[in-house]
Amino acid sequence: MDTEGTHDARNTRSDQVPRPAAPPDVPPRPSAAPHFAAPTAAAGRAAGSETRPGDAPQSPFMAWLSAPRVLAGPGVWAFEHKPRPKEEPQEIAVPQLIAGAVISFLCAWLIWSLLMNDYLGPYWKWPREVMLPDAWKTGNANIISSFIYMALVLGAIVVVFGRVGRWPTLFRRMLAPAANRVWDRLPAWLAPKEPAALPGGQLFARAAVSLLLVWLLWQWCIDKTTDSSLLMLQLEHLTPVSGEAASYFYYATSFSLIDLGLLLAVFSRFACLPELRRRYGSPSRRGTSDAKKTADPTARVLQVDQAEWAALRAAGAPGAADRLAHEARSGLMNDVDHARISRAWQSVRAQPSRLQAFVDSVRDHGAAACLHPSGARDLTTRTAPHDLLTSQVRIGTAAEDARNPYERRGTGCALEPEVLGTSLLAVGPPGCGKTTRLVRPLVESLCLQALAGRAAVVSLGTAASAPAPEDAFDVVVRIGHRDAECDLDLYGGTTDPDEAAGMLAEALVGDVAATLPGGDVRRAATVLGQLLGPFQVAHGRFPRVTELRELLDGAREAMAGLRATLEAAGEHGALRELDARERQAERPGDAGVLLADRIALLDRPAFAGFFDPTGRARQVSLRALDHPLRVRIDLPERGHAEAARILARLVLAQFTECAVARSDRSVFACLVLDDASHVITQEALRGLQRLRSANAGAVLTLRSLDDVPDALRGTLLGAVGCRMAFAGVTTWDGARFAEVWGKAWVETRDVTDRQIVSDEPFTKVMHSIRRLVTGKNVTAKAVTVRTVERERWSASDLANSVPPGHAVLSVTSVAGEHAPPVLVDLRS
Repeated sequence: MDTEGTHDARNTRSDQVPRPAAPPDVPPRPSAAPHFAAPTAAAGRAAGSETRPGDAPQSPFMAWLSAPRVLAGPGVWAFEHKPRPKEEPQEIAVPQLIAGAVISFLCAWLIWSLLMNDYLGPYWKWPREVMLPDAWKTGNANIISSFIYMALVLGAIVVVFGRVGRWPTLFRRMLAPAANRVWDRLPAWLAPKEPAALPGGQLFARAAVSLLLVWLLWQWCIDKTTDSSLLMLQLEHLTPVSGEAASYFYYATSFSLIDLGLLLAVFSRFACLPELRRRYGSPSRRGTSDAKKTADPTARVLQVDQAEWAALRAAGAPGAADRLAHEARSGLMNDVDHARISRAWQSVRAQPSRLQAFVDSVRDHGAAACLHPSGARDLTTRTAPHDLLTSQVRIGTAAEDARNPYERRGTGCALEPEVLGTSLLAVGPPGCGKTTRLVRPLVESLCLQALAGRAAVVSLGTAASAPAPEDAFDVVVRIGHRDAECDLDLYGGTTDPDEAAGMLAEALVGDVAATLPGGDVRRAATVLGQLLGPFQVAHGRFPRVTELRELLDGAREAMAGLRATLEAAGEHGALRELDARERQAERPGDAGVLLADRIALLDRPAFAGFFDPTGRARQVSLRALDHPLRVRIDLPERGHAEAARILARLVLAQFTECAVARSDRSVFACLVLDDASHVITQEALRGLQRLRSANAGAVLTLRSLDDVPDALRGTLLGAVGCRMAFAGVTTWDGARFAEVWGKAWVETRDVTDRQIVSDEPFTKVMHSIRRLVTGKNVTAKAVTVRTVERERWSASDLANSVPPGHAVLSVTSVAGEHAPPVLVDLRS
């Protein structure tokens, strides 16, 4: 159970995972936290958790685990996501806000003045007279009750006119920014910038000191024995002279309460009272406030077990749950460990017979249980933010652009297996950031998920543009390098000659299939099948590149030797296949000549010793995609461009065939092909479409759509669910993207100036004077609002309006949920 059965065999040519010779005896110590900015302790905790944040230093892993995650749709970074309204709120101008606040204040003052001077009659006092007992209508009780009643009436007036005049909005727009600037300039010991990071003891101490200071200042303000106190100054300058005791009580109590409220408002931030209320308030109220913050009909909050492992406890393994909870809180667990153990627990729930082995592994190894076959628990370096709870990697931020939906502006953009399962196509010129800002974060994320047992990744490209270092992979295949430790299986690990012939034919002549008889590679596959089948029967294996080239060339010695072996074995069926091949080779236009020319590109001195099916070399087969596999294949460079394209087509064909043929599809399989120029064929597009239902996907990058046959460009854009156009695409490429992204209904405003012509003498004179002063004719503006259908992104916008370091991205999930194209800033 330690390795989920992944240490059973070491022959990577079989259907097993390429792996080191043996698992390490002592797993490496995990890093303390994910390698991106960890959220603060204020990120949120599960309701009802017994451990309160701040009572003890919280580990970075627990801070990351407790952060809220809002699932707001495909392509949205869920980590600490704050939903925005769908429509942009109409922001009121500051002068209009000030005017409304002043007018509402004057109206409130007028109403209160009329009530106090009995201009509105005694009717507003009737509720008090009715509810107040007769014994309270005399003496101090009458004075206090009348004060409370008037305070309630005044409060109602303030609330009503404050909402009408938008006083809170005016405060947020004008006073709050100034207060924040002053707060930021104060020293950290006086004005803590992150109260959530303070321990509980320090929070209580700050609150006690601040409240004591408020009490002392308030006592000084309301000191009636000193004529210079604030209260006495207020009574002297802000109240009319009156000898009545009731009036003095009203004024003194009102000013005292106002002074206390102002002191509490000023010192509450120094005392960190909001953080205390959030941290030690009622759990139900905290949950209600969090729910209100994420109130969105299309968004839901991901419920995360706060390292309590409740499901494991419910299954009767409290000891294992306690071990994992202790290591999580003590910082011995990282995000990869959590994801890997959660994945192993899912397999236990699917097969309950594994429960005891899982519990034993957790008891013996703790957070290092159920390790990946490589023994690694994390990558050495991370270059992008990752969230393994949602399997997302953040690639940028949606720009504050008018063409982006308002709800997406400023939100993080992320990719995950749910959208990569529909495959992704990225188009952009060299240097636009396809490798550094897209391929590298994706490969890094898939490698992390492979360590967690969730994904298998095959990265295909050149050594110069390697998306991740060698230690991030289980196997690195360097085709054409003499010191390469691993080899690539030319036949995809299959034992079926027809299947092997189909994949090899697609690699060799798939790019020129339209010129072949029948318009596809079926005849080429038949030719290869007529040779691979008899050779396998005769020798128990498929031929090497040199042997296959001789057979395709029709070399007499090779054909005669093969025939003699088959005759000696009595394989008459294989002999009939060989006879048919010899007859077809004599016909004009035989596909064998083209196949021999293409296979000769792989029969070069630089590739000597590669593609050897005899078993002497350690070959990598894509038949192992049902295991958490990490493979990097470096294609040959400099002088072997056509051979590199053949190998790229071969890997793509093998991947699409093997991913669909998997018996266990619980592991997400992804092929990342950096630079798919001259690789896309008709059969490759059919394979890409089949990946969607096989829990697999492909990531393809192109410099231009011109690298794809013209007849396949529209089909390619329709076959993938995620499309990405980088800055610098050409107009004709942009036209293809604009067509596939379609149109949307938008509201337009047309403003027309119409000259006013009047026949009245006085109006003519006034218009003449105005024309002399302004130099313009008197006009009237007419505004027409229409709803029209326009392209989401036009070809011109894609070619000329996408800033450097940006890209336009649209995603579609496997379930069919899609997001409109969004301009993404890949640098943030």
